[in-house]
Amino acid sequence: MRSRRNKLLSGWLAPLLFYFVSWNTIAAQIRYNIPEELKEGSVVGNLAKDLGLDLSEIYERNLRIASSQAGKQYFTVDLGKGELVINERIDRETLCGQNSACLMPVQVVIENPLQLHRVEIELQDINDNAPSFHTKESILSIAESSTSGARFPLESAEDPDVGSNGLQSYEINKNNYFKLNVKTLQNGNRVPELILDKALDREKQSVHQIVLTALDGGNPVRSGTTIIRVNVKDINDNEPQFEQATYKTQVHENAIRGVSVLNVKATDLDDGQNGEIEYGFGAHTSDAVKKAFAVNRESGEITVVGTLDYETSKSYTFDVRAKDKGNPELEGHASVQVDILDENDNAPAVILTSLPSPVKENAPLGTVIALINVQDSDSGKNGHVKVQIPTGYPFELKPSFDNHYSLVTKSVLDREVNPEYEIEIVATDEGTPPLKITKTVNVKVLDVNDNYPIFSQTSYDVYIKENNAAGASLFSVSASDKDQDKNALLSYSIVDSTFQNIPASSYFYINLDNGTIYSMSSFDYEKVQRFQITVQVKDQGSPSLSSNVTVHVFILDQNDNAPSVIYPSAVMGSVSHQKMPRFSKAGHLVTKVTAVDADSGHNAWVSYRLAEATDASLFSVNLYTGEVRTKRAVSEQDDSSQRLLIEIKDNGEPVQSATVTVNILVEDGLHEPISDFHFKTSEPSKRNSKITFYLIVSLASVSVLSLLTFLILVVKCAKNSRSNSSCCIRRADSDGYKNPNRNLQIQLNSDGPIKYVEVLGGDMLSQSQSFRSCMSPMSEFSDFTMVKPSSTTDFKDMINVLDASLPDSAWTFESQQA
Repeated sequence: MRSRRNKLLSGWLAPLLFYFVSWNTIAAQIRYNIPEELKEGSVVGNLAKDLGLDLSEIYERNLRIASSQAGKQYFTVDLGKGELVINERIDRETLCGQNSACLMPVQVVIENPLQLHRVEIELQDINDNAPSFHTKESILSIAESSTSGARFPLESAEDPDVGSNGLQSYEINKNNYFKLNVKTLQNGNRVPELILDKALDREKQSVHQIVLTALDGGNPVRSGTTIIRVNVKDINDNEPQFEQATYKTQVHENAIRGVSVLNVKATDLDDGQNGEIEYGFGAHTSDAVKKAFAVNRESGEITVVGTLDYETSKSYTFDVRAKDKGNPELEGHASVQVDILDENDNAPAVILTSLPSPVKENAPLGTVIALINVQDSDSGKNGHVKVQIPTGYPFELKPSFDNHYSLVTKSVLDREVNPEYEIEIVATDEGTPPLKITKTVNVKVLDVNDNYPIFSQTSYDVYIKENNAAGASLFSVSASDKDQDKNALLSYSIVDSTFQNIPASSYFYINLDNGTIYSMSSFDYEKVQRFQITVQVKDQGSPSLSSNVTVHVFILDQNDNAPSVIYPSAVMGSVSHQKMPRFSKAGHLVTKVTAVDADSGHNAWVSYRLAEATDASLFSVNLYTGEVRTKRAVSEQDDSSQRLLIEIKDNGEPVQSATVTVNILVEDGLHEPISDFHFKTSEPSKRNSKITFYLIVSLASVSVLSLLTFLILVVKCAKNSRSNSSCCIRRADSDGYKNPNRNLQIQLNSDGPIKYVEVLGGDMLSQSQSFRSCMSPMSEFSDFTMVKPSSTTDFKDMINVLDASLPDSAWTFESQQA
């Protein structure tokens, strides 16, 4: 037996490890491999040893197997040895059917402290089933006019075993007229068919008896047989022919009775009764198919007659028969595959793996209260479940593994305010429409008493999401005093302090009686991330006693900023044009999309996805770097113009996204591959001299623009002085302009190599002139481009985006002249 424990990766997964340890919930997994049909009491593995427990700890920590939802307990723990043993005979075919992999999850609970471990039992198949046919003897009618090579489908055998133990081959007894062919369907099933090898002569022999044997691949080999009685009939020499050999269709699992699934159509070249066709199921159609569907004898329409359930059967495959009315009757066969589409018809289930434990009011953040498992028997999005608890509770759900969650404390508790909580856990799937279920968990808070007027914690950490509603309750501080009467009557206040020269009372308000802190305004994480306020509690004794506590208010980032595309830049247009050689190899770097997000943490994690492409098989986009590479070698048959639509998403909730279009021109003349978005190392002095030259040109442009602006102002001032006896700058009390200053701004932005230089003129409330030097990271030498003037209003919007998205290395030079 062997065990396998999952290891968390370093880097950004390290914080998850910290939280998992704080919850006292271990997410490591153990796997055992055992054959099916083991006797009761057989040892699976030493569970205590694999979990790192001594024998003395088995009783002390109450090592046990959690109850199974199915009601059967296949395993138990030998408390004397710590071994996991078989409690009930396990039949792999009953549990997993024809699935090649059969895993049984077992939840192991250890108390003091409370831990949950997942153990996976992989059941190995044994060859305990022989192939079998539904019928021991069947009759097959074949006209003597049938030509050599005619095929007749035979009944398939079934073997519940899987892999090499399952059905492997068929064979028939030696004869002079028939041979056997086995074809494999798309679903992997092997179907035997009888092939006429020599023309039949009814006058010589009217009946042939064929023994069909099905063999599995076990050791020893098991087999099953059926007898096929072939009756040779005369005259009618044209069998009905279906328009298609295989029909495929889909139907929703909630389809009502009478809904048409599809129409099969067959034709017969004979005339009269020999050409009249009746439709029906094949001779060996299962009862499950007949209970679910019906075939109209006259029209060949297949309709729903029973209840379809995706969770019971995801697909039905059966034969339909077209039979004429000749003598003998001839048949044509076709295969029908009906795939059942899943509907969201199963609500999630919330299961308490352990009963909630009472929690003390001074319990540290992250204390595990209960273990919860969420399940949904639907598939796809219909089976994806989101679980949450209403806001306002000092608790939260932390994911563990495989839809397991821990209910933990997220803030300080106060028994004097709430001695007991009725927490509604809401589980909602992602189906359409979504289904949800509510589970109520009762949590009792145990009291902790203090002797002096003192707060329950030495300091408080309050987490506020940005864009919060002003006036909302953020947190409650609490103090206790064992004294009586008015010496134990407490009052709360915020000690005078300032933040950015503004009193703390302008940001927060505290209730005098219960210490509840309220926000007086809405906060923006991008402007401020942290406040620190001091709260004082006083009793009414004489003399009055007091104590202070510091409350740290942290502003949490929300995903309120969409990713901003840095390259291709919006200045370059909404479509980026790139070139690549015709005979590029697989993995060739075509271009790179770069985007940033003004948010932080998970909200700022950006991923790239190829949303649309002229040829999706040719290109791929790296999920994390945005690199666009070829998935295969470019051939002469590929279009010379390729269009890619790349979607950039952040990792926030809800997700925000942006898109960029890249046009790629495949040219025969290009031979040098594009480097990975880094300037070549050769000739550094030449590049530096070019960049220096561009900067000099930019600064000269600024000087010329400044001179022109000054001259224009002088001319306007002279004109206004003749008519209005005022010069350029008007009085604030006459025209309402409070800031007539003009400003000239030079902004050099960089993200590694310099991307662009902007020169702005004019005040921030009027039309300004903007000139920009753009330097593409895709070329060895940057090109200097003068862009048309743009409004300052648009520029301010762009600055806001760049200010939030560019790194701290961005340079800004400003020059203002009144």
